[in-house]
Amino acid sequence: MDVDEVIDQVAALEGVLTLRPQPGDGSPEISWGDAFFYYAPDGQVPNGQPFATVVTKAYPDEEAPWLDRPGTFRLNIAVGRDAMATVLGQDADRVPEAGAPDTLVAHPVYGDLGWVAVTNPGERAGERALTLVRSAHARARARRQRRDGGAQD
Repeated sequence: MDVDEVIDQVAALEGVLTLRPQPGDGSPEISWGDAFFYYAPDGQVPNGQPFATVVTKAYPDEEAPWLDRPGTFRLNIAVGRDAMATVLGQDADRVPEAGAPDTLVAHPVYGDLGWVAVTNPGERAGERALTLVRSAHARARARRQRRDGGAQD
């Protein structure tokens, strides 16, 4: 899968608001070219974190120089702290080779907060990653419905 295919699949989920920062929109330059996915059927950015992101470069708080190679991106997914061991199984504590493509791992910075990541998802981890995105979307939707008092969107 290329970055546009991943972004299109996540953005197509019901009620998803996709933010794609770019020059001139007031967003920080570091975020340009990336994508942030929220469950927001009203089109308003909710308080809190997105349920998934796609990044195309390393951010200042992480060491990921491989992300600066052309065509390289990372899909990040909020699976929740309780699900980390189940999602990653015996690999939960394994530190992957830096930038190993198509390998589902704990997020290099936010793993302790229940985030997983996959660089250039493909044949090995792509479908699993998209399944995890759909689950993260469902959890975000359920949180929104609880916050709104159970109202359907």
